[in-house]
Amino acid sequence: MEKGARHRNNPAKSHPGELRSDTSLEAEAASGGGGVALKKEIGLVSACGIIVGNIIGSGIFVSPKGVLENAGSVGLALIVWIVTGVITAVGALCYAELGVTIPKSGGDYSYVKDIFGGLAGFLRLWIAVLVIYPTNQAVIALTFSNYVLQPLFPTCFPPESGLRLLAAICLLLLTWVNCSSVRWATRVQDIFTAGKLLALALIIIMGVVQICKGEFYWLEPENAFENFQEPDIGLVALAFLQGSFAYGGWNFLNYVTEELVDPYKNLPRAIFISIPLVTFVYVFANVAYVTAMSPQELLASNAVAVTFGEKLLGVMAWIMPISVALSTFGGVNGSLFTSSRLFFAGAREGHLPSVLAMIHVKRCTPIPALLFTCLSTLLMLVTSDMYTLINYVGFINYLFYGVTVAGQIVLRWKKPDMPRPIKINLMFPIIYLLFWAFLLIFSLWSEPVVCGIGLAIMLTGVPVYFLGVYWQHKPKCFNDFIELLTLGSQKMCVVVYPQERDSETEETMNEMEEQQKPIFRPTPAESQDSEEQSRP
Repeated sequence: MEKGARHRNNPAKSHPGELRSDTSLEAEAASGGGGVALKKEIGLVSACGIIVGNIIGSGIFVSPKGVLENAGSVGLALIVWIVTGVITAVGALCYAELGVTIPKSGGDYSYVKDIFGGLAGFLRLWIAVLVIYPTNQAVIALTFSNYVLQPLFPTCFPPESGLRLLAAICLLLLTWVNCSSVRWATRVQDIFTAGKLLALALIIIMGVVQICKGEFYWLEPENAFENFQEPDIGLVALAFLQGSFAYGGWNFLNYVTEELVDPYKNLPRAIFISIPLVTFVYVFANVAYVTAMSPQELLASNAVAVTFGEKLLGVMAWIMPISVALSTFGGVNGSLFTSSRLFFAGAREGHLPSVLAMIHVKRCTPIPALLFTCLSTLLMLVTSDMYTLINYVGFINYLFYGVTVAGQIVLRWKKPDMPRPIKINLMFPIIYLLFWAFLLIFSLWSEPVVCGIGLAIMLTGVPVYFLGVYWQHKPKCFNDFIELLTLGSQKMCVVVYPQERDSETEETMNEMEEQQKPIFRPTPAESQDSEEQSRP
């Protein structure tokens, strides 16, 4: 977390006291003095693959019963899926505006930091680095290994050590792919996203066939809204919360904005295509499930898609567990790809060690950030409390969605003339915030201890921020040690700071101001007046 974290390999700028390695100089010479930069290799199809692939994990195949269990009826459960899909689309529209107004990788971290200041942005990054992404990736990898190994152990559960070993192999393989090439990583994402959509299309088609056969008892209005438990507003709110979590990942494309081809067009287009598609798939997959299973059977199943396949696909029932494995494999790849860009963005802003802001001189991939992401996930694999940690910080993750959308309104008020290639009606963020506040208040009321522990974990980042980021005058021995580690890592990974783009060459050189102050600064006229007044 050193002061020079944002200093890139740009020949147009030189910074006093900044050391540059031989590798950096060679890379600059090889590129004609222009340095290296992240490549814009993510087109519209790959952008849609990132959103769809990160939202659709194993949940819709394994346990979509959380919504049904709390809704109390099939009809209300389907309404919850539709409403949460619409609210997700509204939130995605807000992020689309923010993404083209503040066109930086890092997603909500970058937006919160620029709008509310360095500490708020750091806390968002801290909870993501410490718990959210390592635990989520570890759980998805374990789900993958479970569905791969289960056929080898038909009468018992696979051994825990085998599950963790295969999950680690999955993580290492996909980290290598992501380190090798952005194009390879996006192709893997495209292929596995297409695979999971084909599997869900098969489920939906089988549901349509069932309806044509007259198997739609639980879809008839008088039966669909038949309650199998006492109606309770608290449980209905929990159903909406479960539905919102099922759409998690809708904001991941904003983490890679700088690698999008024509982001001003492809970012909103990908959102407009992907969110309605996921909503359609979620709703009609659940419709298909209830054509083959009663609500009681669905709630009793530990793997709904597998049970569905056993009932309707006969000898082809093996397709479902394979589909879950493919879906989770693609989910791990998408999460590695996007979360590494978040850590890259944090390092570039000086909130993480500066080596994480470097990219390979030839492949132009953020290898240190990817290795850091992989290592933190592998550490989570050997812990036994990661599921507990997910429960604690899930509330915090959702909290920052609302903070980010609130920042959009603040930015409209403070910077009304700021260029906005996309400008949505302010009713959209207001609608999203009303829904968000309802779920947040309910979460605090229903699980105050869990939410309190989540807040406490987040607040552990405050002293880290003041010691690591705010405190600039650290002992020379400490700075020398960090510099030695950085140069060693730089040579080992063959990485350099990315070249700044033309639009960034005018940014401020004062690192303290950038880390501590929000985006709102006095106008040049105001600054000039204050200087004149201070003169004798």
